[in-house]
Amino acid sequence: MATNAQAAGGRHHRGEAAGTRSGLNRVDLKGWAKAQLKADQTRRTRPHPKTSPTTTLTTRAAAATVPVRTAAKATTATRPALLAPADAAADAAQPALVLYDTAGPYGQLGELYAMATANLAGHFGTVTAKPVQQYTAGMIDSYSAVIYIGSTYYGGTIPDAVPAAFYADASASTKPVIWMGANIWNMAGAVGVAQFTQKYGWDPTTSYYEDGGSIGNVTQVTYRGQTLTRTIPAGQDGGVLRPNVLTGPGYPAVTRLAEGLDSSNGHTFSWAIRSSNLTYIGEIPFAYVSEADRVIAFEDLLFDALAPATTERHRAMVRLEDISPDADPTELRAMADYLYSQHIPYGINVIPVYTDPGGTYNNGVPQTITLAQRPQVVSALKYMLARGAVLMDHGYTHQYGNVANPYNGVTGDDFEFYRAHVDSANNVVYDGPVAEDSSLWAQTRVTSALAQFALAGLPKPTLWTTPHYAGSAADYKVFSSNFSARLERSLYFAGTLSGAPSDPNRFIGQFFPYVVKDVYGTKVLPENIGNYEPEAYNNHPARLPADLIASAKANLAVRDGVASFFYHPYYPVQPLKDTIDGIRALGYTFVSPAAL
Repeated sequence: MATNAQAAGGRHHRGEAAGTRSGLNRVDLKGWAKAQLKADQTRRTRPHPKTSPTTTLTTRAAAATVPVRTAAKATTATRPALLAPADAAADAAQPALVLYDTAGPYGQLGELYAMATANLAGHFGTVTAKPVQQYTAGMIDSYSAVIYIGSTYYGGTIPDAVPAAFYADASASTKPVIWMGANIWNMAGAVGVAQFTQKYGWDPTTSYYEDGGSIGNVTQVTYRGQTLTRTIPAGQDGGVLRPNVLTGPGYPAVTRLAEGLDSSNGHTFSWAIRSSNLTYIGEIPFAYVSEADRVIAFEDLLFDALAPATTERHRAMVRLEDISPDADPTELRAMADYLYSQHIPYGINVIPVYTDPGGTYNNGVPQTITLAQRPQVVSALKYMLARGAVLMDHGYTHQYGNVANPYNGVTGDDFEFYRAHVDSANNVVYDGPVAEDSSLWAQTRVTSALAQFALAGLPKPTLWTTPHYAGSAADYKVFSSNFSARLERSLYFAGTLSGAPSDPNRFIGQFFPYVVKDVYGTKVLPENIGNYEPEAYNNHPARLPADLIASAKANLAVRDGVASFFYHPYYPVQPLKDTIDGIRALGYTFVSPAAL
């Protein structure tokens, strides 16, 4: 890709990188999906116990026979009016246990998904994550809830790695158990299909990923009155399990928590269900997520298990992005005046050193500018701080050396702590940590950045946003040791939970609808609805105020969530005003990053 888009009065950065399209890097999702569906087809051909009468919920007519939790009931009847703390929605002394698979040719998926799950559960308190084979009898009693992620389909050539003790404890316990993805049928087989169906009201042994010989095209999930998207490329979709819910005497009612839509045939089915202590979700919703994705349903369902008394609350947050010594102070003051007039606190992400090593925007002449060399910019920043802004550090130079990484080496355009390039299909490809990456190197960058703030007479920032949301695991730990929190989307690397050496570029990217304490031990503030970007780039579509507002609406499904976005101050004020007005109209209240 060439240089960034231009506009009257200056150049426009691309904002923070959106990450890989799937959210997973160096993971063969196509191979995993093929293996899962083949295994499920094999299971379907085997004899299984008869359970009747039955109804497989695939049509709207059939769905009417199952009790459905309405949005009103979900938000009031089950939640007493108790105010949750700002940073955690439950007593931090009550931990959650996350169990994950490691077996089979796609065993590496388990740890990636476990990190994503543990991060979200970190909103509620302490989290323990371990391979499921390490479970021992009675372990469930030490935790407030257990979450199992079935990413390896056990059967055929892959022996079941789930201990019999876990099947027995999950069935016998009254503790909440959340089960995602595969192997729930093995639990039914282990405890007895009759016993399972009589307790839970559905039969996993006759539930499959296919409906009518195909997984179809599940494009949306409806949850708590919101329509959430599901967009997965052909060949990479492992399907969603369609629960075979049983009716008739002796079977308990099954609550249909979320409804999936198969656009290929118009059938609807239970995407997530609950009965007794078991909540079952028919897929693992961490691949190909978006700002309005079905992962939002899972993010909210965690409240039922970990903080059911949480009061409904919807907050919003905005930050102004990529402010460097090259910024226009007039534009900064205009933004400050508007936000102050609306009584909206906000963050300002400041890059303390601007550099253009190749003279890309300076007629071929290299240029480097510090904050101290731009007193008018510093004055504008102080003006903003006096009117509700919170100062945040956005790297040291927000670029890397004098090379294209991936665009042109200019501050605000390029990655600082990670290498990347643009491929022939116009996708940004992540190549791995920079060559000299280490804790010492990252600390030197942070120390240099903080020194520049001090030289300019600005206060020390306590919040951090990683340039283009990308650094190594070592980098993130350095940021954690220097700042009280990060406000960003993040990368989580294989080996973080296990401690085992692994591909340094195999990761899962994630963003959050609420404050979490992640697996790096860092408090992370949410950025979950993206940014205003009027032009498409690198195969990412333009995002206009209506798109950000729609994402905020989808996130209303999170009972205590934050709609957080960022905006570049070189754009006109009007799109920012339109976005804020639309989000406020949904019932959100804007808060300061410092208040979370």
